[in-house]
Amino acid sequence: MMEPRPSPDALLKVAARGNGRGRLKIFLGAAPGVGKTYEMLATAQARRREGIDVVVAVAETHGRAETQALLDGLEAVPRRRLDYKGRVLEEMDLDAVLARRPGLALVDELAHSNVPGSRHPKRYLDVEELLAAGIDVFTTLNIQHVESLNDVVARITRIRVRETVPDSVLDRADDIEVVDLAPDDLLQRLRDGKVYVPQTATRALTHYFSPGNLTALRELALRRTAQRVDAQLLDHMQEHAIAGPWAAGDRVLVCVTRHGLGAAVVRYGRRIAERLRAPWTVLHVETAATLRLPDEARDRIATTLRLAETLGAQSVTIPGRDAAEEILDYARTHNFTHIVIGNPGAARWRLAVPVARRLIAGAGDIVVHVVGTDAAAPEAASKPGAAARLAGLRLTPLGGSTALVALAVGIGMALQSLLTAPSISLVFLTAVLGSAAVWGLLPSLYASLLSVLAYNFFFLPPLYTFTIADPENVVALVFFSIAAVITGNLAASVRAQAVAARTRARTTDELYQFSRKLAAIGNLDDLLWAASYQVAAMLKVRAVLLLPEGEQLQVRAGYPPEDQLDEADLAAARWTWQHDRPAGRGADTLPGARRLFLPLRTGRGPLAVLGIESDRPGPLLTPEQRRLLDALADQTAVSIERILLAEDVDRARLEAERERLRGALLTSISHDLRTPLAAILGAAGSLDTYHDRLDAGARRELLRTIQEEAERLARFVANLLDMTRLEAGALRLQREPADLGEVVGSALARAAKVLAAHRVSVTLAQDLPLVALDVVLFEQALFNVLDNAARHAPPGTEVSLRGWADPARQEVRLAVSDQGPGIPPDALPHVFEKFYRAPETDRRPAGTGLGLAITRGFVEAMGGRVEAANRGDGIGAVFTFILPVTPPA
Repeated sequence: MMEPRPSPDALLKVAARGNGRGRLKIFLGAAPGVGKTYEMLATAQARRREGIDVVVAVAETHGRAETQALLDGLEAVPRRRLDYKGRVLEEMDLDAVLARRPGLALVDELAHSNVPGSRHPKRYLDVEELLAAGIDVFTTLNIQHVESLNDVVARITRIRVRETVPDSVLDRADDIEVVDLAPDDLLQRLRDGKVYVPQTATRALTHYFSPGNLTALRELALRRTAQRVDAQLLDHMQEHAIAGPWAAGDRVLVCVTRHGLGAAVVRYGRRIAERLRAPWTVLHVETAATLRLPDEARDRIATTLRLAETLGAQSVTIPGRDAAEEILDYARTHNFTHIVIGNPGAARWRLAVPVARRLIAGAGDIVVHVVGTDAAAPEAASKPGAAARLAGLRLTPLGGSTALVALAVGIGMALQSLLTAPSISLVFLTAVLGSAAVWGLLPSLYASLLSVLAYNFFFLPPLYTFTIADPENVVALVFFSIAAVITGNLAASVRAQAVAARTRARTTDELYQFSRKLAAIGNLDDLLWAASYQVAAMLKVRAVLLLPEGEQLQVRAGYPPEDQLDEADLAAARWTWQHDRPAGRGADTLPGARRLFLPLRTGRGPLAVLGIESDRPGPLLTPEQRRLLDALADQTAVSIERILLAEDVDRARLEAERERLRGALLTSISHDLRTPLAAILGAAGSLDTYHDRLDAGARRELLRTIQEEAERLARFVANLLDMTRLEAGALRLQREPADLGEVVGSALARAAKVLAAHRVSVTLAQDLPLVALDVVLFEQALFNVLDNAARHAPPGTEVSLRGWADPARQEVRLAVSDQGPGIPPDALPHVFEKFYRAPETDRRPAGTGLGLAITRGFVEAMGGRVEAANRGDGIGAVFTFILPVTPPA
């Protein structure tokens, strides 16, 4: 007997726990007020006395004096203060706790939602980051915040809790301590005002905190903790290769075999599990004999497994050579205390169900329930007999087996002069092995019978008759027959297992390739098409995928594409979407539909509906195909969720960008539109009021102010219009070969007033080739850069333009540099963004934040690009236009 070895999965869990991750302990309560925070702080004080470095990351005492007293002596990390909708709220300072790096952090209220703007939306994600940093965490949680129990709690209390924690957080917890309090004691605490203020307490006593509700919540907390303890016990047994069961809690294993009673066994197992209040699993061992079953029998097994799932069981199918050994090994490994198996007919006990007898002999401390019932009769009657099996044989295997035996006869004839008759029998065994390896059991049995007859007829005296004269030959023929049958059976079993292994390997490879394909797809329509094609190709069915659009469910993809849904199919699909359960062909709901519809769902709920159809009679899918469909559906659902989440993120990003731009636009308009208008109104008012008192020079100065501010206002409006044209795609280019020197001269003439306070130098290479430009747009782009330089560079400094050719890249470059303060390094990636302006300084030049964005849009529309950098000598900025010599294709 092999020495038991630890489970690889369990060893991986041990390795994961030993990778420096912190330990998580959850103080779980049935309701608010049971004392979770008090117990957490009391335990933390004990740890502090033991020398553990403990800090309070966040603890909510709710004004309770006894809880507040437990904070004495514990270091508390100051909380972050965040402004939210005009209110200042406090949150745990995650970065401060990480920087402090204590041995143990206390984080109260695990299900808390953080203030928008925090690093994580939920506090349990903050805890995950602390654990990943190697910090142990104590935290508190009420049972109503567990995601899987949310609906149950809502039915009990008629109150829907919005803040939930995924079950995976509890499953990964190293310790869970139930903080329990009798309902009467909790109600008294509530009346004494130790949980809520009096007004809130009165309302809570009327609705949430009724004795019945508290008892039900208390049971939920104890049961959820018991599940985690049971899982920890199982992990411990698998880590240390301990043979079970340890009867710390009952677990029921229902076995579905090819000889069993199917539905009757499953229903009996369900009743046992209900009576014991125990989890239960339905197991089917797929042996070589199972693989040889006709389709009718395999469909019956598939139906039984589906029935088990509808009754709440977990169905498991595993491959194996010996059903009894595999069942016992699975039961011991997973700590099952009860095994249920069927016995179809007591009269045929020893012949029909040797598995049950072997289970009883080897079960040890496991209780074995053998179910016997008259329901076996119809099932047995429905099994095909030997004649039906022979009738189902195809001619090709029989003809091939006959040919192999004929070849063996020929070889035996050729070797007859060299070998004795017993040695020639080995040639026929080879033919039997070949038939079993190529065609399976029944053709090999046919080859065995044919080999026995041929060996007797051609090689045992008297020859060419079926009479055997020598008694020794009779014995030899009998043993040859036995050897041929055993050899054929063994070879057929090996072949069946090899075929099953190849099928599983091919399926695994196809699933792997499918997952890689889905990971590379970023478009929802492409994903749905790939998924429908994969389902249709792997299951040999017609597939269709439906997604919600508004209030309706619409077909988004299908294979073959021309397939149509009738009203019955659409009704079944809508029912599946609304109730999150299968419907249609073979299901309990709307079985008259042509297709079977299944919901695709993840943790966020249903996402789509998958429909499949086949022209094959009977059940649509075998057990293997159903498992394959579940795997395909799960992968598809996760990928759909990934794309939908990406779209949600994009929408949120666009909304945030839209809000930012709206705010920037309002700020820009309020400043850059109001400032010139104020100057114009002031100058015009002065002219109107004091016209007779002003001399000619003062009047000209006021008129010049009006003109300059009006031009500035016109530039602002023009920039807004240009940006609108760019974003609307309404820009019409008129590119033509142009001399860069002429365009530079025209832009400088236009910017003469803007650059009046600066020195301007122009250095253009003599051999500059013509460039393909829209002259008007490029002149505007260059003007915007010159205007930007004039506004940022101090008066009296130099603005220089330098142009040169880059023959190797077929480009012409024009650099505009100034002697201003330059661009802050963190602002360089953003200078071309709409409405972006560098951080404020003591002297902030007026500007809309649109000029450089328009410049980049114009230049890129002409096939060029523009770059921003700081000058190498550290004084000022430089903007470089890079223009193609020839128009882009």
